[in-house]
Amino acid sequence: MNVSGWVWALTIIGLLGLLGFDFFGHVRKAHVPTLREAAIWSAGYVGIAVLFGVGILVFGGMAAGGEYFAGYLTEKALSVDNLFVFLVIMAGFRVPPADQQKVLLFGIVFALVARTGFIFLGAAFIETFAWAFYFLGLILLLTAGSMLRSASGDEALKADNVAIRLAKRVIHTSEHYDGDKLFTIVDGRRAMTPMLLVMVAIAGTDVIFALDSLPAIFGLTRDTYIVFTATAFSLLGLRQLYFLLEGLLDRLVYLSYGLAVILGFIGVKLILHGLHENNVPFINSAEPVDVVEIGTGVSLLVIGGVLAVTVAVSLLSRRGRGQAAIANARRYATAYLDTGAEHSTAERERIYARLLDECDQIVELDPGDGRLVRDDPALIDLLDRATADRLRDPDGQSRSRKK
Repeated sequence: MNVSGWVWALTIIGLLGLLGFDFFGHVRKAHVPTLREAAIWSAGYVGIAVLFGVGILVFGGMAAGGEYFAGYLTEKALSVDNLFVFLVIMAGFRVPPADQQKVLLFGIVFALVARTGFIFLGAAFIETFAWAFYFLGLILLLTAGSMLRSASGDEALKADNVAIRLAKRVIHTSEHYDGDKLFTIVDGRRAMTPMLLVMVAIAGTDVIFALDSLPAIFGLTRDTYIVFTATAFSLLGLRQLYFLLEGLLDRLVYLSYGLAVILGFIGVKLILHGLHENNVPFINSAEPVDVVEIGTGVSLLVIGGVLAVTVAVSLLSRRGRGQAAIANARRYATAYLDTGAEHSTAERERIYARLLDECDQIVELDPGDGRLVRDDPALIDLLDRATADRLRDPDGQSRSRKK
C-alpha cells in the first residue's frame, strides 16, 4: 500500500485519541469493571479494528485487507497469551483489583511504543539484509518449539525478576501499596511502591513479547502501515479483554499449542519466501529457488482455523475447567485474606461466595481422590487460612461450618 503522510498522521492521532479516552474515561478513577462494561468496550474495540480492516479492503484492495486481518488475528492471539503473564504478575504482587486497570493500560501503552520502534527497525532490517527472511523464520520456529516445551511466559517472568531485584537494590521500596501511587513516604524516606515494581515487570514482558510477535506479522505482510495498525489495534482493548476473560484465561490450556502451530506455520512461510527471492551466495548459488509460496488467503484460513479449534477444545476440556477452577479458587482465597477492615462486609461476602463456588467446581470435576489439589500444598494451606479467617467472622461463621 502507498500510504501518504497525512494518512499516517491521522492514524496516529486517532490511536492517541483512543488511548486518551481510555485513560480519562475509564482508568483515571480506580474501579473494578463489571462484566457488562468489559464486554461492551471489548466489543467496541474489536468493532473499530474490523471497520478499519474493511477500510483497508476498500481503499487498499483484497490483498492488503487479507494481510491486515491475518496480522490482526495473529497479534490478537499473541496478546491474549500475554494476558496469562500479566495475570501471574499481578497475582504475584497482589495488585488491588481496582488498580489493575491502570497497570494494564500502562502495559498497553509501553507495548505500543516499544513495538512501534521494533516495527520500523524490522522493516529496515528486511529491506537491508537478504538473509532477513531466513533469520526471522528461524526465530519463529525456535519460538514455536519453546512454546511446545514449556509453559508460555516462564522466560519472561525470570527476566522480569532480574529487573525487579535490580530496582529494589537501587531504590528504597515499600512493602505496601499507597493507592495507585508509584512512590510513597516510609519512615520519612521516599520509597518505591509495589505498583512501580509491577509496571517494571509488565514493561519487561512487553519487550520480550515484542521480539516474538513482530517476526510473526512480518511473515504475513511487509507493509509497514499494515504491520503498525494491525499491531496497534490488537493491543487496544486488551485491558477490557483482560477483565472479560479473567475467569476464562486459565481454561485456555491448549492456546500455547495453537500459537506454536501458527508461529511454526508463519516461520515456514518466511523461509519459503526467502527461498523464492533468494540472493544469498551459499544458497543455490545466489539464485531464487522455485518453491511453492503460501498466499494470504491460505494464511488467514490456517490462522483462523487453528485458533477456533484450539479455543473450542480448551473450553470444552475437563482439564481446562479444572485448571480454571483451581486458579480462581487461589485468586479468590488470596483476595479474601488480603481484604481488611477498609473493605465493606458486602465485598468480603461477594469474594467468599465466589471462592465457595470455585471449590464446588473443583469437587464436581474431581469427585475421586482429590488429584486436582493434593499435589498443591500451597493451595490447600491458602484455602485452610481463608476458612479459618471466615470462622473468626461472626457474620459468616455458620455458613463456613456448613460448607
